[in-house]
Amino acid sequence: MRPISHLPMPTMPQEEKKFFAELGARVAEQRKALGLTQQQLADALDTTQQQVASYEVARLRIPASMLPRLARVLGVTLEMLIGDEQRTAAKRGPTPKLQQQLERLSALPKPKQRAVMEVLEAMLAQAGR
Repeated sequence: MRPISHLPMPTMPQEEKKFFAELGARVAEQRKALGLTQQQLADALDTTQQQVASYEVARLRIPASMLPRLARVLGVTLEMLIGDEQRTAAKRGPTPKLQQQLERLSALPKPKQRAVMEVLEAMLAQAGR
């Protein structure tokens, strides 16, 4: 008997294939809009560049547990990431750019967060003079 890890993946229904293909396309589009490389996104998600590439072309499914973190890193809502923004937009409207930037900042490692905050505080202090 073969170990479970070597069993072939079950085939996905067409609707599910379409969902993961569209999800991957949204990830790639937003990553590029932010000027991030696949490696930079992989580092932020604690995964590999090859996995990010596979997610973007739907060769691999993005784990559900990764979706909230992925949305934060990309600066979008979870609803926008999974393609359900119409229903959310009717309730709340679009996420403000500042909120998206704060969410991206919170996804950075603590030392990088401190560096960004120091620069921000220096610029605000200079602007207040």
